[in-house]
Amino acid sequence: MPIVLSVDARSGVPIYLQLIEQIKRSVALGVLRPAERLPTVKQLALDLTINPNTVARCYRDLERDGVIETSPGRGSFVRGDGAEASVKAAAGDVAQSALESAIREAMSLGLSRAETTSLIHGILDRWYPEKS
Repeated sequence: MPIVLSVDARSGVPIYLQLIEQIKRSVALGVLRPAERLPTVKQLALDLTINPNTVARCYRDLERDGVIETSPGRGSFVRGDGAEASVKAAAGDVAQSALESAIREAMSLGLSRAETTSLIHGILDRWYPEKS
């Protein structure tokens, strides 16, 4: 089953970053498996009605981050070597992005660093209870 990607031009998040996060999330969740082929730059640009340069930038950044590898004439693939490390890194990147968004939102609502830290610790305690 092919991966389903989407973009929202009105979200305020650059399109190439939206694509990077979606692909990293798909790798982290196992939706995209090691050695799985990604759509071509041209095909993905057509599917999403975006500039091919945007897709090319996304793929370059993913390759730089070690998530995918590109072989001229063959296409772009999810990295097969060191897949576990790649999946962990992708999961960490997605989580970091979500946390940054949440903290940015807390700041925009006027919460102080101490209030935000208190909220974060409360959430961590709920989701990661200490073992007795």
